[in-house]
Amino acid sequence: MADSLDALTAEIVECRACPRLVAWREQVALEKRAAFRDEEYWGRPAPGFGDPAARILVAGLAPAAHGANRTGRVFTGDRSGDWLFAAMHRAGLANQPTSVSAADGLRLTDAYVVAAVRCAPPQNQPTTEERDRCLPYLVRELQLLTEVRVVVVLGNFAYDAVGRVLAASGSPLPRPKPRFGHGVEVPTERATVLGCFHPSQQNTFTGKLTEPMLDDVFRRARELADELPSER
Repeated sequence: MADSLDALTAEIVECRACPRLVAWREQVALEKRAAFRDEEYWGRPAPGFGDPAARILVAGLAPAAHGANRTGRVFTGDRSGDWLFAAMHRAGLANQPTSVSAADGLRLTDAYVVAAVRCAPPQNQPTTEERDRCLPYLVRELQLLTEVRVVVVLGNFAYDAVGRVLAASGSPLPRPKPRFGHGVEVPTERATVLGCFHPSQQNTFTGKLTEPMLDDVFRRARELADELPSER
């Protein structure tokens, strides 16, 4: 399984399917942010990261221009990742609460983290066409992550993307499609989808998402993972 995920990762990081995203990610990597001017930016797609035996999959929107596009690891080096991995650490899913670089020693247990779109988009807004070009990677990841029983979706964009992936995998969301919301649970044959507001600064600064709210989501994700049977 790990070898297959490694092969898929190698394929993802070489992807140049979306000209607009390729141009933007590489422009950002050249121009850099002043605070990181001495660092070498990754400037490529950010693959998934975590435990190949994960029962919990966490899906976000896309890499941050000066976060994963700089560090090369999803949700690493930005404020959203600070919130996410701190919560995962409190839930026992990460060995440390911080994620600052791809070489910082972070390890996930029973969890795997991905973005619906693998390249940093301008204004953090990928198009639907760019999303759809990227989704086959997540379809294949879900096929390889055979133990996944819960998918935590960070925001409505990730919810829509995961819904499409599950449909392509033969386990569509119920119809009519339940509306996204924080804490919403949507069961499918493949996994239960669990809604969570994205840990963006817009949400955390305004109090739309708080640490206790994020902790509740991961506590519930662990409960669901324990309740749902394994295919093994």
